Amino acid sequence: MTELICITCPKGCHLTVDEEHGYAVTGNACPRGEIYGKNELQHPVRVVTSTVRLTGAALARLPVKTDKPLPKENMFDCMDALTRVTATAPVTVGQVLVPNVCGTEVNIVATKSVNAV
Repeated sequence: MTELICITCPKGCHLTVDEEHGYAVTGNACPRGEIYGKNELQHPVRVVTSTVRLTGAALARLPVKTDKPLPKENMFDCMDALTRVTATAPVTVGQVLVPNVCGTEVNIVATKSVNAV
């Protein structure tokens, strides 16, 4: 049995996941908690948020994130890849800056629109 706190919503349900009985989840107030509990033990994923260098604008850094959850084991490789990214203004929110980061089929997208100076 593994105890987790669900992070899919602000409620923070205290989950118990029984790995020996098909990853049965208890303590969840909604179906999302059950999905989270099973996935967290079998194949955890996270949305990565960060910033990248930005040229051609008044801002020096551009906020970015993954467009969908990334396998947790790829988080550090993703962050390392972001250290080598430089975006050039203008940039629009949702613009793909790094397609298929680390071969994961997850894209890095801008989370802010920035005009050129």
